[in-house]
Amino acid sequence: MTATHSTRMLILGSGPAGLSAAIYGARAGMAPIVVQGIQPGGQLTTTTDVENYPGFRDVVQGPWLMQEMQAQAEHVGAQMMWDTITEIDVTQRPFRLVGDSGTVYVGDVLVIATGAQARWLGLDSEELMKGKGVSACATCDGFFFRGKKVAVIGGGNTAVEEALYLTNHSHDVTLIHRRDTLRAEKILQERLFANEKISVLWNKKVERFIGGGSPEGLVAIELKDMVTGEISQVEVDGGFVAIGHHPATKLFRGHIALDEDGYISVETGSTRTSVPGVFACGDVMDKVYRQAVTAAGTGCMAALDAEKFLAEADFETVVHQAAE
Repeated sequence: MTATHSTRMLILGSGPAGLSAAIYGARAGMAPIVVQGIQPGGQLTTTTDVENYPGFRDVVQGPWLMQEMQAQAEHVGAQMMWDTITEIDVTQRPFRLVGDSGTVYVGDVLVIATGAQARWLGLDSEELMKGKGVSACATCDGFFFRGKKVAVIGGGNTAVEEALYLTNHSHDVTLIHRRDTLRAEKILQERLFANEKISVLWNKKVERFIGGGSPEGLVAIELKDMVTGEISQVEVDGGFVAIGHHPATKLFRGHIALDEDGYISVETGSTRTSVPGVFACGDVMDKVYRQAVTAAGTGCMAALDAEKFLAEADFETVVHQAAE
């Protein structure tokens, strides 16, 4: 027999956004159910040192931080479900979703916090050196490379913005791009070229991240010239892959409005989506900041928006019944 779970608030995703929404939703008496998805805890579970999340004097570990958030959410009444949603119906309330386990989830409101994943180059050496000098977030990890040589791979707005940001920590930033022109906005390019701390390597493709030292860390990046085929190396201590992100929104296409980049569209200043009663928070709707603390903040917003929506819906129901 197929199991069915019903709740006032159904949350998809268990990163900082989803768990913050769960904490606020539980405290408001909505007994939220959190469907954790394919990566319980979100991107922070793949991050080691976290030193920019408020409230911790010393560096904490990403997996530990997410365990504590989950424990807090469960302590105040949220229920965690280990499942991945494969079908959704948001044409009418309550919303009906189905997991790959066959379990049915029914919610009066739906909070989407499925996040986004950084795009990677797909190199074996990249996977090997993640957390050892290779990163996909300069604002997260740039601080660890104070006074060191770093490189940014990419040619769009994200790459240029990260290169400019890294000049706050490094006097030697190299932007590596596989073409001879950048895709970034003109004003960003002007700032980049005017910055004496940044140099650009054109027509270069990353072939390999090279580790060394004790403990092992990134020491160089091997490059292939896209015009001549020549192989070269650039010595760096940190390499930042900045070729964009994939928002986890495939499931919602055709059901909820997305923007041109595939992120869920929300009303300015809120977490409301194109479907009344459906809210989005965290990296699935935020392509600008993409930080754990901002994700948590929008998770709070989503819970408050959902609570207000349900209060108004309940009031309208009472008024309608009284009029009959």
